[in-house]
Amino acid sequence: MVILEGILGAAVIFCLGIFIFLKNRGQEKLVPKLQTRTPFKILSRDEKSVTLSTTIEFRNEGKQSVMIVDAICHPLLPFEQYDGISVRGKVEREGKPREDDYFEALVIEHQQSVNLVETITLTARKGMTLEEALSHMVDFPIEIVYREVGRTPMHWSIARVVLTAEELAKLTGVNLIEE
Repeated sequence: MVILEGILGAAVIFCLGIFIFLKNRGQEKLVPKLQTRTPFKILSRDEKSVTLSTTIEFRNEGKQSVMIVDAICHPLLPFEQYDGISVRGKVEREGKPREDDYFEALVIEHQQSVNLVETITLTARKGMTLEEALSHMVDFPIEIVYREVGRTPMHWSIARVVLTAEELAKLTGVNLIEE
C-alpha cells in the first residue's frame, strides 16, 4: 500500500510539474493592428470598376509561434443594403501576390509580425457607371476571416475594417448624393 501511495504521489507531482512547465511556456496571441492599417489606395480603375487595397499588420504578441492556416476576405455589402455595387475581395501576404486567390498558410514567430493585404473590387451594377454607383454608396464592413492555430486548438477569428462611403468618395473623387 505504501508503494502504491508513493507511485500515485510521484505521478501527481510529475503531472503538476508538466502543467507548470507548459503554463510558463505561454501561448500564441495573434493581434490584427486595425488602428494602424494603411489607408485604402486605388490599384486600378475603369468605367465600371475600381480595385482598392489596405494593408493590416498581424502581430504575434504571445510567447509561442502561431500559424495562419487560411484567410478569406469577406466584404459585407448585401444587395438589400445597396444593390448598385457588387464587391469581391481577397487577402494575401504582402509581397507574395497569388493569381489563384489561394491563401498560403504562414507561421508568425513570437513577437514578430506579417502584413496582410486586403484587396476589394467594386463593380457598378444595373447599367450604372462607376461614378453613378459610387455617388449613392453606403458604409460597409470588410472582414478578414482567418483560421489560426498554435498551442491552442485551431479556431476562426475575424478582423473587421469599415470602408465608409465618405472615405470611398474622397478616394475616387466622387460626390455623394444625400438620400
